[in-house]
Amino acid sequence: MKPALVLIDLQRDYLAAAGMQPAAGQIVERAAALLALCRQRGMPIVHVWTTIHRQPDDRMEHWKQAGRWLCEAGTPGHEVPDALRPAAGEAVIHKQYFSGFAGRGGALEEALRGCDTVVLAGVHLHACIRATALDAYAQGLTVWVAADAIGSDDPIHAAITRRYLAERCVRFVEVNALAEELEHAASAPKEGETAVETRRYEHRNPADLERVAWRVPMMGPEEISAAARHVAQARQPNPPHADRVVKLGLLAQGLMDNLADFAGQISADVGKPITMARAEVRRSAELLQAVARESARPQDSGAGPALVRRQPLGIVGIITPWNNPLAIPVGKLAPAIAYGNGVLWKPAPAGTMVAHKLLALWRHCDETVPLALVTGDSSAALAIANEPRVDALTLSGSLAAGHALAEIAARRHVPWQAELGGNNAAIIGTNADLGRDARHVALGAFGFAGQRCTANRRVIVPIQRLEEWCQALCHAAQELPWGDPLDERTVIGPVISRAKQQQLESLIGRAREAGARVIATHADAAPENLPGPARERGAYCAPTIVVCADARQEIVQEESFGPILVVQPAHSFDEALALCNGVRQGLAAALLGGTPDESRRFLAQVHAGILKLNQSTVDADAVSPFGGWKASGAGPAEHGICDREFYTRVQTVYGLAGENHP
Repeated sequence: MKPALVLIDLQRDYLAAAGMQPAAGQIVERAAALLALCRQRGMPIVHVWTTIHRQPDDRMEHWKQAGRWLCEAGTPGHEVPDALRPAAGEAVIHKQYFSGFAGRGGALEEALRGCDTVVLAGVHLHACIRATALDAYAQGLTVWVAADAIGSDDPIHAAITRRYLAERCVRFVEVNALAEELEHAASAPKEGETAVETRRYEHRNPADLERVAWRVPMMGPEEISAAARHVAQARQPNPPHADRVVKLGLLAQGLMDNLADFAGQISADVGKPITMARAEVRRSAELLQAVARESARPQDSGAGPALVRRQPLGIVGIITPWNNPLAIPVGKLAPAIAYGNGVLWKPAPAGTMVAHKLLALWRHCDETVPLALVTGDSSAALAIANEPRVDALTLSGSLAAGHALAEIAARRHVPWQAELGGNNAAIIGTNADLGRDARHVALGAFGFAGQRCTANRRVIVPIQRLEEWCQALCHAAQELPWGDPLDERTVIGPVISRAKQQQLESLIGRAREAGARVIATHADAAPENLPGPARERGAYCAPTIVVCADARQEIVQEESFGPILVVQPAHSFDEALALCNGVRQGLAAALLGGTPDESRRFLAQVHAGILKLNQSTVDADAVSPFGGWKASGAGPAEHGICDREFYTRVQTVYGLAGENHP
């Protein structure tokens, strides 16, 4: 195997595009890590740049029509960030259109002579990366794409492109896995040999990354299709409702009877503090009981000349995250089953052991439950979404995952539902209590290391009280014990992985470089009850407050999903409302200490699916609808009265009267 790295259009003008996903800082950080890795391996490096001139005007025609000038030779926007500058001996290919294979001054195929594999990174996936990948494929090269070192300002188009390329033998691999994958590919069986190894996921306890806790196989498309066939055969078209309700009650009791076992597994696998893990088990039991009660309500109505009834969807593909590996799945699985559907369920890899425990308990309570567990990564989720027997999709996950499933659901014409995280803000009102409300926000921001979709990511404070609020928040954070998730006192444990720890540290570093003030609340304190070596073995990220007055900065606009709280000063309540709404997501928002007028305006003007008064944004009950607005959600909300809206569909029947109604 003779691989080369090709970096495409990582120029400042492109990186500054509005709506770039992921954020430009993250793309540059991952591309720089990839560049360092490939240089260390001695791989050929090729930089492909768009280069435009005014004399003569050699812009693409659609740029001329739109009046766009980008990547003009000699301008700052034509340059790449310092971390991505070419080193001596690395080729630079200048292009006018999409693919470097038609570049100026020596086409890309000449720079890649002698190579059989290319690794691509850069922007935009839906345009120049796609064109380059297809041209490389036509040249007979093996094509890999660094999955976390690419970006696009057209995310749905990018999701379509990713699926399209993957179907044409283009592999998407994250930077941290690339070295191992290259070694594995280099030692792959030659033609005529047989591969016997099954891909496996290795999980490490976030508090002790030196030890592999368990391994699970990664299922392929054929196994996933077989699982779908099994669910289709096991599913009863109209199972007795009373029987389903009884079995949900048995499962709820089973969770409570095995609370310590489930909580211990959750804490060990995702680093959730043990008290919060127990709370998750209790919430899961409450969700089961709530679904049983709500689904017992009459589903059909006979008002008017027709019977209006609700029918199950069929088989629902359920994709769940690692941070609440029991409660989020239960909140989806229970209504799916209660309303008569079958389920194909793929948990996040880190939640696989909890999923196995839940499935074993469910089958003990109901041996005929039409539920199959799929183990795997994002490719398994896409296989479920594309499975012809799957009639609907529901997801809790990232924006990128949402875009990927949205395009598949649209193409297949199947209903889908998604909760896609939140960049949640708490507004400090005129009558806020400095000590009490700072404690609310700090706990909401830093509990479970900020790894909850409803966590307080931002707090918006009156500018005239900025310093006292920063001090109060720092003091409140320092009161939250940090350390071993199995310690009863711990509130802030590790983040999920070393990669996440490094990502958060890079995000904080970029915020500091951009001029934000960074306050490390636990700067002088190691995690409690952990000696130095134990701290180093875990993915511990110090709780951090970032004061940022520029709402355009990455640290404000992007959901960190870690123990970072952004403080935004506001000159007025009008500005506070605008800042609250000034991000793409809209899951939860809070007002603390608002006057009656501020509360009225908050409830009328904030664009979020969950609003809270005098509470942190974090947490929700088991019976109320849960869903986000804007980029935080798609389809009906989850839980309570909304479950019926998603897991069943309306059917109107004419010609039935009186006793002829079924």
